[in-house]
Amino acid sequence: MSFDLREHTADVAVEATGESLGEVFGAVADGMAAAMCDEIPAEGGERFETTVAAENREALLFDYLDELIYERDVRGVLPVDNEAAVGEAEGEWRVDCSARGIPLDSVDARDLKAVTYSEMDLSETDDGWHAYVVFDV
Repeated sequence: MSFDLREHTADVAVEATGESLGEVFGAVADGMAAAMCDEIPAEGGERFETTVAAENREALLFDYLDELIYERDVRGVLPVDNEAAVGEAEGEWRVDCSARGIPLDSVDARDLKAVTYSEMDLSETDDGWHAYVVFDV
């Protein structure tokens, strides 16, 4: 699982890969954290869990990242070391996830306003999964 930050006009994009949907979701979330903070502490912060459901994979990725932004704002933490398990049952997609919440007052974090659908790609490849997500800064 890996991610790269990509320049995107006035915004920032994360391009990520993973062997599974869960791995690529986690990699995009880690990329989002890297877009907000240059130096992420290796320790500290408490893990929290959340679950998100949506009607398709792309909507699930959007809603998952939006939930992490919400958690950042409500808990006052930077979600890092993201782990996600993605599945589909009876036409509903679901991600069960956890993250380590680094207190925002302990890092020098930039604001990231929102996830967007602009140019979003979530596709299966020969090696697993690829995602490209643009964030409004």
